[in-house]
Amino acid sequence: MPLLEGLDGVQKMSKSLGNYIGITERPEEMFGKLMSISDALMWRYYELLSDKGLDEIQALGRNVEDGSLHPMEAKKDLGVEIVRRFHGAAAATQAREYFEARHQKKATPVEISQHFAAPEPIWICRLMVDVLKFAKSTSEARRLITQGAVKVDGKVVHDVNFQFHHPPNQVVEVGKNRIAQAEKIC
Repeated sequence: MPLLEGLDGVQKMSKSLGNYIGITERPEEMFGKLMSISDALMWRYYELLSDKGLDEIQALGRNVEDGSLHPMEAKKDLGVEIVRRFHGAAAATQAREYFEARHQKKATPVEISQHFAAPEPIWICRLMVDVLKFAKSTSEARRLITQGAVKVDGKVVHDVNFQFHHPPNQVVEVGKNRIAQAEKIC
């Protein structure tokens, strides 16, 4: 039985190496990780993970080579197939739509799965560490802010001393994949 290379395309897929796709990960996370593999590694994943026959995979490869199919579309189809296997067809479709909206169109998704309630006001670094778990320490949170990776309602936070006030539906983003929406505090 051949070994499946991890996301790095070099070493075997392994949780301890951090180059894995977990079968219990959220559909969006799983799809995003599949989209991060190289185009060359995609064919190995097709051979080892897809339900498609070898002839069909080779036909896809020829279509990519002759330009009639973009490699990104082939990779998205693989992502949908794998996510569907573990999370169902609806989740696979949503994961693809989320990826396209978030990473290709650079839009904030309409449906945000993580919601939070926090005391008001709260230091943005404390919010990221204690409430959202988007950073491991306040030092990491400060670094993310100085790098411009933190947004509140679509606006980049530049001030590491920013105080987050809690109006309902306010969105906090850290990078492309960590996003949460404030809930109304009762």
